[in-house]
Amino acid sequence: MIKRLLHTRYRVTDLEKTVGFYRDVLGLEETRRHTSGRGSQLVFFKAPGSEEEIEICKFDQSGPVVVGPDLTHLAFEVDDMEAFAREAAKKGYPLSDGPHRHGKDGAIAFIDAPEGYEIELIQRGSDE
Repeated sequence: MIKRLLHTRYRVTDLEKTVGFYRDVLGLEETRRHTSGRGSQLVFFKAPGSEEEIEICKFDQSGPVVVGPDLTHLAFEVDDMEAFAREAAKKGYPLSDGPHRHGKDGAIAFIDAPEGYEIELIQRGSDE
């Protein structure tokens, strides 16, 4: 029987560029890093207030990483969409879509991570 979700994995080509994005742009905490038994380079991240982790994997033997449009995304809650967008843009990662108002004072936007993975950003409104 399933007890809980532990982590979600995304495979990448440029591990350090992606690690920098998750750490420096999204502000996630790197929880551990190691090489698997088959040779995959793995870096795990955690968002504040979350138990689940994100596993970033570099494994060149699997071939090129091809991320199709609208294939998958991660969603994170932000306190202040405008402040997040300003800081991300300063680091070279402008929003790719939005922000779009959601409810009374909430907003939804997207930012593209390295390798083409899409990140959804949600600012919850007072009515949510």
